[in-house]
Amino acid sequence: MNIIIQSTLKTLQKSKTLLANLTDEQLCDSTVSPYYSSIGSHIRHILDFYDCVLNIDSDSRIDLTARSRNKDVESHCLDATSYLNAIIKKLQKLDCEVDDIITVIDDLGLGKIEIQYTFGALFAQANSHTIHHYAIINYIFDRLGLVIKDEDFGYNPTTPKASTLN
Repeated sequence: MNIIIQSTLKTLQKSKTLLANLTDEQLCDSTVSPYYSSIGSHIRHILDFYDCVLNIDSDSRIDLTARSRNKDVESHCLDATSYLNAIIKKLQKLDCEVDDIITVIDDLGLGKIEIQYTFGALFAQANSHTIHHYAIINYIFDRLGLVIKDEDFGYNPTTPKASTLN
């Protein structure tokens, strides 16, 4: 298994820990302004992204706009955990090379376009995307008065720690 997939699995492990420590009510609480999104909607979004990546077709094309958007994942920790575990199993079995060329279909705001990627680049993007959403989830945690016991949750590994800035 290559290091990009190992990093992805390490990052996704944080979702597993998070889901094991939330209630369904906390998962779907959408009372935090200004966007009124829930922890569950961010988890679902993260997992939908990986689901798209793992649904490569026979022409080596991945459509990032073809997301499943299962609303049960947003409001039920067990459904979210099942979805997460299915993604993890697929990642563990994935047989690809980081330099393999793929075509990614996405909509960057002006309609669908096709972009040439490598698997490595797409998984690096997915990992950063996940961490970005963890940062938003961390914000929601703070506003809901919830605590996650992970000092690195929502921080990119390259983010300087406060203690190193002095």
